[in-house]
Parts: sequence; structure tokens; C-alpha cells
Amino acid sequence: MAPTVGTKQRILLVEDDWDVRLLLEHVLRDAGYDVDSVDTVAVARMQLAAQDYTLVLADGILADGSGIAIADDAVARGIKTLVITGYVLRLDQKALARHEFLMKPVRPQELLSAVERRIAAAI
Repeated sequence: MAPTVGTKQRILLVEDDWDVRLLLEHVLRDAGYDVDSVDTVAVARMQLAAQDYTLVLADGILADGSGIAIADDAVARGIKTLVITGYVLRLDQKALARHEFLMKPVRPQELLSAVERRIAAAI
């Protein structure tokens, strides 16, 4: 289920691996989402302060910090979250449990299903 015509579903994608970020951007944009993508916690925090988002999709471990911290910031602003990671066991399990997450590598349809589910869900 893609975004409803006439509505803007804006996603902040926070991913520090350029190849993964490009792939995720492509999948989300092809599905009709408006995507802003950044590669650091610092820039993500600036984007959260400057823009309204429907969903924050964050890598669990970023070069300059935790994607879970960005997800926590998003929830505090009333924004839905989805964490993607290839390193579940390296993350704080209690912190990760606050957010829905997907394991990398993630298939495009799996990603879109999770995004749609999160957008439709109550916070």
C-alpha cells in the first residue's frame, strides 16, 4: 500500500553506508514516499528540528552514534520509527525493544511492508 494520493508521507532515512542508503532511498521513492536521507546522527538531529516527518528509518549503528538515539528523539517528537540493523546483538536490547526493527539485509518488499505497517500504527 503506497502513500495515499494527495498526501505526503515524508521519511527521514538515516544510514551511513552509501550503497545501502542509495538502495533504500530508491525503494522508498519508487513506492511514492518523499525521502530525506542523511548519514550521521548530527545531521539527522538537525533535520528532525527543521522538518516534519511521518517516519524515521534509522540504521542501528552509525559512524557518529546510535540510530536508536535518533529513533528515541523521533518518538519524543511524535514521529513513528523503524530501525534497521545487521548488528542486533551489538545494540542495547532494552533500547532496541522500544522500536520495531528489521535485520539487514532487508528485501525491498519486507522494507515496504514494515514502513506501511509503522505509518499505519499508533505511536
